[in-house]
Formats: sequence, C-alpha cells, structure tokens
Amino acid sequence: MAREALEADKPGAVTVAKAYRLLRAILTTAVEDDLIGRDPCVLKNAGVERSPEREVPTLPEVWKLADVIDPRFRAPVLTAAFTGLRWGELCGLAGRHVDLLHGTITVERQLVQMTGGGLVFGPPKSDAGQRTISIPAQLVPELEHHLSTYAQPGPDGLVFVGAKGASLTRGNWHVKWKDAGTRAGVDGVAFHDLRHLALTLAAASGATTRDLMARAGHSSPAVRSATSMRQRTGTR
Repeated sequence: MAREALEADKPGAVTVAKAYRLLRAILTTAVEDDLIGRDPCVLKNAGVERSPEREVPTLPEVWKLADVIDPRFRAPVLTAAFTGLRWGELCGLAGRHVDLLHGTITVERQLVQMTGGGLVFGPPKSDAGQRTISIPAQLVPELEHHLSTYAQPGPDGLVFVGAKGASLTRGNWHVKWKDAGTRAGVDGVAFHDLRHLALTLAAASGATTRDLMARAGHSSPAVRSATSMRQRTGTR
C-alpha cells in the first residue's frame, strides 16, 4: 500500500510518510500489548519526509510582483521581502510598530485567523518572535508612502489593510497574490518565499547565524538558515 501511494500522484510523498509513521506507531503499540505477533511496517525509510527545497525568488521577481499588484499591496510585498516578517506578523503591525525615523519595525504580536474565520491578535510564534529589526534603506520611502496613503490612522491603526479598511485575510490575499504572480510571470512564487529571500539577503550581507535567528524570530539554530538556500539574489 505504501509503495502504491508513493507511486500515485496523490497524496504527496510527505503525506504518505506521515501516514506511515502513524501506522507504524499504532502497530508497534499493538505488538507491545500482544495484540499482534509482529510489526508489518518494514519498508526502509518509508516514514522519512523528503520535502523538495523551494527556490528563493530573485529581487527582480519581487519588484515585478510589487509593480503589478494593487498599489495598496505593494508595501506588504516589499516589507515581507526585505524584513522576512511572517504573514501574521505583517497583518498585526500597527502604526506604533513602524519607526521610520530610526528605521526599525518592532514585532510584538501577530494577527491569527481562527478556524471559523475570525481574526484575533496573539503573541508571536515564540518568545524569539518578539523582536525589533532594521528596515533596509530602499524600503523606507515605500513604507512612508504607504503609511500616509493606505494605513489606518493613529498609532494603533493597522498598517496593512484591504480596500475597505478591514484586516487582511489569507483567502482574499491569496486571490490577489495569485493574480499578481500570473501577470508578473512568476506563478511559482509563494508569499512565504519572500521571507526566505529576506533571510538569504541578510546572509549574503554577512549576517551571522545568531543575527539571522534574531531577524527571523527563530529560537533554534536547527531551523534551516538562509545560508543553505539557493543564492539567487538580484539587484534593481
């Protein structure tokens, strides 16, 4: 069955590996409880996940995406690409978190979309997620224009919102992002790939592993660092 699943188009190899590990755990327990004589899960490495490594988008690709997407969403694209903030962290930013005078963004919360569709503010994914990161010089004028044109007013107003002033949601954003990718000719780029680009750029500039962990909000160096990603950076 495992071989048949691996040879089929669906489900994917990662899903098959997870299912196999669950089955093996169940049958191992059954053996320990003397319910069956032996564990039949003997396929070597069947429970090992081998997720393909995604390519990091280039800077020219990101600028294309920023140029073709609705102007009010240009800044969130560039902010993700140059700072590495997660989707929820971007959506949770308020005016008080963006200090253009000193060139920093402070992450102290994220906007979480609940299963039922509701949105709530919560803490970052880990203690390390609470951080202050520097804003690259080329991003400052983009954010300055965005804050004066599209953001909710006041220090508590959300920085990135939809056309009607409401919080961004993954469902609505996915449609806009997919359309922009098609028009920019970069359909294969996922929004989360922009975070990978940001860390790759930081690594290329000489950032240490500790620097990368701090910028990304990672609590463990075991998390794949940007230095292991394909170096496909470009310039504009």
